[in-house]
Formats: sequence, C-alpha cells, structure tokens
Amino acid sequence: MNQPFSTKAEKVEIPKLKDSSLLRQNAFINGEWVKSKSENTYSVLDPATNNEIGKVPEMNAEDTKEAIKAARESYDNWASQSAKYRHDLLQKWYSLMMDNHQDLAIILTLENGKPLKEAVGEIKYGASFIEWFAEEARRTYGDVIPAPIKNSKFIVQKQPVGVVGIITPWNFPNAMITRKLGAALAAGCTVVVKPSDCTPFSALALAELAVRAGFPKGVINVVTTEQHTKEVGLELTTNPDVKKVSFTGSTTVGKLLMQQCSSTLKKISLELGGNAPFIVFDDANVDAAIEGLIASKFRASGQTCVCANRIYVQSSIYAEFASRLADKVSEFKVGNGFDPQTTLGPLINGKAIDKVTRHIEDAVAKGAEILVGGVRRSGNFFDPTVLTGVSADAIISSEETFGPVAALYKFDKDDEVIKLANNTTVGLAGYFYSRDVGRCWKVADALEVGMVGVNTGTVSNAEIPFGGVKESGIGREAKTLIISR
Repeated sequence: MNQPFSTKAEKVEIPKLKDSSLLRQNAFINGEWVKSKSENTYSVLDPATNNEIGKVPEMNAEDTKEAIKAARESYDNWASQSAKYRHDLLQKWYSLMMDNHQDLAIILTLENGKPLKEAVGEIKYGASFIEWFAEEARRTYGDVIPAPIKNSKFIVQKQPVGVVGIITPWNFPNAMITRKLGAALAAGCTVVVKPSDCTPFSALALAELAVRAGFPKGVINVVTTEQHTKEVGLELTTNPDVKKVSFTGSTTVGKLLMQQCSSTLKKISLELGGNAPFIVFDDANVDAAIEGLIASKFRASGQTCVCANRIYVQSSIYAEFASRLADKVSEFKVGNGFDPQTTLGPLINGKAIDKVTRHIEDAVAKGAEILVGGVRRSGNFFDPTVLTGVSADAIISSEETFGPVAALYKFDKDDEVIKLANNTTVGLAGYFYSRDVGRCWKVADALEVGMVGVNTGTVSNAEIPFGGVKESGIGREAKTLIISR
C-alpha cells in the first residue's frame, strides 16, 4: 500500500499582502523599530522553498538589556492603569488582528509553511486569547476574608508581577505569543518577547498592530536572534528586572531555563514536550476516532506538542482501523502551503526531516510495517506515514516525533493500555475514544496527563487551562491570569 504522494512546492503563487507594512524587518524596543547594536542581520527562509523571506536583526544580550530596561521603565505606568483601560486596548488589538487576519496568515505560512487555511485558523485562534484576556482584565477579583479579629478586615488583592520574558517556538508563531501576551498585559505586566529565529515575522506583525492599537511605548518589546539565542535566553532568565519567564518548547531547554531562573527565583510557566497517547477502544465510533486522530496527529504536519504520538488500538478493531486510517492518509496532498489543494505543508527544516526519518527507520528495523508514506521528498517535505506493528522499544515509543507519522500499537485490556499510556516521563495531553460512559470516566481519571480529550482530537481553547504534568511543564496557560503574583 506504500505509495507516492504528489508534492508540489514550486511555482506556487504567493498572495500579496494587502498591507505590506505588516512585514516588519526590524526588532521592536521601546516603541521604536530598531536594528541590533552590531547592525548584523540574519535571513529567515520559507521552509517550502528555502527562499529568503527577509532579514531581521541579529541581537545579543546588550540588545536584550535595552528591551528589558524599556519594559521596566514602562511598567509602573502600565501597572497603575485601570483594568478598563487595559481591556479597551486589548479589545482594539483583537479587532485589528481580525481585520488583518488574512495578511497575518500569509506571513505565518511564509515563515512556518503550514497551509494557508490552517494558518487562518491559527490567527483566529490566537486572537481569541487576546479577546478572552481583554475580558479577564476586568475580572481580576480579589477576596474579602472574614477576620477572626474584631475591627479587622482581611483583603487579598491580585497585582502584576512585573516584567515578563516570553520565549516562544516556531510551530504556532502567532498563537503561542498571544496566549502569553494576553495574560501578561491584562494582568498589568510589561513584556519582552523572544520569538523563534525561524518565525520572527509573526511576532513583529503583532507588535505593529499593537502600535496601531495604541499600546504605550515599552509595554511590548520584541527581540530577534539566531546565533545568540542562548545568550538572549540567559539574559531574560538572570536579569533581576525580569520577574517571570514564560516558555513553550522542549523539555530539555525548559529544564535549562528553570535552572537559570533559579538564580533570581523568578516565577516560571513552562509548557514543554509531550508524548501523547491516543487510545481507540473496541466500542468506539471508528469513523469519529479516525477523524479525531487526523486532527490531532497531522495538524501542522504533526509538529505540535499535543500531537498523538503513540496510537493504541484494541485488538478486535486494529486491522480495520489501520486500513481505514491508511486510506484516509493516502488522500492527503503534500505541498506548498499557498497551494489551495495542500493539506500538509513542509516540516520546518532539515533537522526535523532527519528526526522523522530516524524514527521511521528505527521502527521498521524493529518490526514495524509502513502502510502508507514513509518517503522523504526533496527539500523539507515528508510523506505522511502510517506504521503498524510498532514495537514498544522503538525510539518513537519514548521520543516525541514532531512529524507526520502515525505509529499504531495493539492492545487487549483496559488496564494494559493505561499502563502503556502512562509509561513515559512526560504528560501533556492524552486522547481516547469510547462510547462506554463508565470506561470514559475511569480512563480519563487514570491517564497521567494535564489534558484529556475524550472522543475529541483537540484539547486547546482560550476558555480552558492548558498545561501538563510530570516533565511536561509547570503552571497552566489560557483561562486564568497566569502571570500575576
């Protein structure tokens, strides 16, 4: 059944921006569009073509200190503003995002590669966090506690923590920023954002819209770097003027940042790697389970922290499920995100391709069979793949793939699959499909993950908390004002 996919990456027309000024090629510090002190730049490449999109400043620790200084100097004024004032600015920012969602999506697809339709979805999803936290800004309630002492009142107030350092990945270059920025700004914090070196333009476009919304100088700052990422990260995590760091990325890097933050006892929010189990029980609606798996596994070409990584299917329906999933996956169109027929875009770079290749080759060497896909294409394209008969000792069983590979495992008993699902050091998300209500409650309670999707392949929304257990991080994002003291 292993078959080639059509991969069309060349000669695709890139839509023109209605507002070309959104594609900013300078960093943003203290309300100004600036170069690095060294005036060095680096090129940002389109992962679908490896063509240069543009250049941004190559900043270092000195540049980052300037951004932190600007955030600190603007903090007192911003923190003292009324909740209504912050609400109004956030709402205006949200409206500008929605008004410019098509241009923001084009920029996102250019630097990330995901299909344009999917990018539009991310822009609207990202904007929803700004809308949510605009509303939350006016609901930052405290408590009045009955005092055990006569003539006394016990009052608890929530106050902003201070300057916040925000470090975000490339897989959701818009939504990972808005989810953190919305909470920080609503709480009264000022921020320094360090986006991924692969996807800085989405962050800079958000900063441009923040200027138009009327945010005061220094409240939002964006620093860009490729070569000095470690240096910039060290400054954000050790500078005493930064009171909190919020990071989304790998567990390895998260541990390093946590160690660095300990030097000044910063508050931290860490949303780290996952190894999500996806369980299909024999009483599940198979059609719904396949659709849910596709939504979970193949969104962003499998490059999400909550992607299904280990797919456990009960023995009695295993063969049927595998065959039907392979049929669905074989219909995918791999190509440039600007091609309207594309369902899966490129991976972010060659390192990502190498990791997917290594995982598949290892699984096959240990007995797995490729039902569909498994082919590395030119550039950063890889055919979506379905593997059956994957061994528990395959690398893919314990290491997050971050690519379009569905690895299927067979199980017999409920207790068996729960044990297999929990046999990992991380616990961000987990999913399962069943029509037995008792089983649903039992399995949902038993899975050692921060978020459980029951008969759904998606678990993220502005209205619900997002985060993991074990080595998948610390704290929760969305829903609550996570950046307050």
